[in-house]
Amino acid sequence: MTMSKGVRLLLRLLSKPDIQVKKNYKFDRKVVNAAHYHRLRPFYDIMDIQIPNGERDIPLRFFFPDDLDGCYPILLFFHGGGWVLGSIDSYNKTCATLAKYTGCQVVSVDYSLAPEYPFPQAVNECYLATRLIFTNADLFGTDQDHITLIGDSAGGNLAAAVSLMARDHGEFMPKRQILIYPATYNDHSPNSPFDSIHDNGTDYILTAKRIQDYMELYLGDHQENWYNPYFAPLISQDLSHQPETLIITAQYDPLRDEGEAYGKKLASFGNKVKVRRINDAIHGFFTLPLSQPQVKECYFYINHFLRFGAVNLSEPLKEGANYEE
Repeated sequence: MTMSKGVRLLLRLLSKPDIQVKKNYKFDRKVVNAAHYHRLRPFYDIMDIQIPNGERDIPLRFFFPDDLDGCYPILLFFHGGGWVLGSIDSYNKTCATLAKYTGCQVVSVDYSLAPEYPFPQAVNECYLATRLIFTNADLFGTDQDHITLIGDSAGGNLAAAVSLMARDHGEFMPKRQILIYPATYNDHSPNSPFDSIHDNGTDYILTAKRIQDYMELYLGDHQENWYNPYFAPLISQDLSHQPETLIITAQYDPLRDEGEAYGKKLASFGNKVKVRRINDAIHGFFTLPLSQPQVKECYFYINHFLRFGAVNLSEPLKEGANYEE
């Protein structure tokens, strides 16, 4: 099924307003949090903790698929929002769904947002949270081999950056990571080398201009960090010794090509990688209800990857098959 002309027109109309990201980000945060408010269903068990970290403790929220006594693999989740929007509260529904349909406990990290806390604050906090989980895996009912990093959009960027940090610091090393339409490059201007920026950068809600604005807010005043691989992992000169990786992209996403390019570059350094493009999908689709076929397909890839790894990840299931298995 292809995207209808009516849907394309609606997306184009929603994309036209020139939203002043840099000026209105505080208001946008309130809108996002209100739009994603979700009262957790009683059969979801959650637990909140905080990691001491100087002036600001880092909140973590645990989502359990059944009960607190169960022992499950961990999905360590970094939320999207351009490093400027989003929170563990706005991603409650997404993380609860992720726990339910993967059978994993999901640990959501509430990292500091830009521009109040520019790069590298967010990625440093995500690294600290990841180190805590890895070095105390037994306390959370699992082991290091069953901890997977996962993030969408800016969260995918952070997951990739944490994996690079982990290799460089040598304190722990994730076995697997799942990057959902990740931001991996540092240039989303008209000079971008990627076709998806030019083809999808104006009419699919997330525009190339908004991406660039978010990145500039995240960067802050330190222009030299444009070329830091923890800021834009695709520009790294060394992607060796990275986790087995699943990258999921969306057909009509401006970030599509850089996510797929990151997969190719990871593979060129000898890493096990599988890239899957979801057709007729736009950026942000992962937070939609599971009833959407694109979300079902995404969960099929995630569950298959968690069970069998990247090498054995099969081709898309045929229409009518069960994507939840």
